[in-house]
Amino acid sequence: MGLDDRIPELSLYGSVDPAPPHLIGELSKLREILLDDNFKMFERMRAVFALRNDRSPEAIAILCEAFQSNSTLLKHELAYVLGQMQNPLAVDKLIEILANSTEHVMVRHEAAEALGAIGNRRAKPILEQYIKDENIVVAESCEVALGLLKLCVSKQEISW
Repeated sequence: MGLDDRIPELSLYGSVDPAPPHLIGELSKLREILLDDNFKMFERMRAVFALRNDRSPEAIAILCEAFQSNSTLLKHELAYVLGQMQNPLAVDKLIEILANSTEHVMVRHEAAEALGAIGNRRAKPILEQYIKDENIVVAESCEVALGLLKLCVSKQEISW
């Protein structure tokens, strides 16, 4: 069965990914593909999902490094998968992305929602700050993220 014959499968995260993950297990090769603008976006997306599925601290570092890309689509997807992974190692990078007013609004929006999904209390002050952002998409995303963060924290039985 070829790649084109595959029926979309649910990922480990319950989502149908826009590209199936690379089967390459070598993180250095996945990094090379992801960071190289000469690779087709489809191949770069496959690297994103392979790194997400790896879940290691090294994979998270590579995903965070890829925010240097000029592709808004790729950066949006990076923030999305970091939210899916729910690993606090991504919090600092996501805060940096949300705070960057020159970043595309859809990337900032996804960074805010990822911070809420991760459920780390360090995100609360930054989300509260940007709930007043002049861009309504960012502001509303922070509102949603704060609600999710509150739910996550209450499930962890940590008081606000």
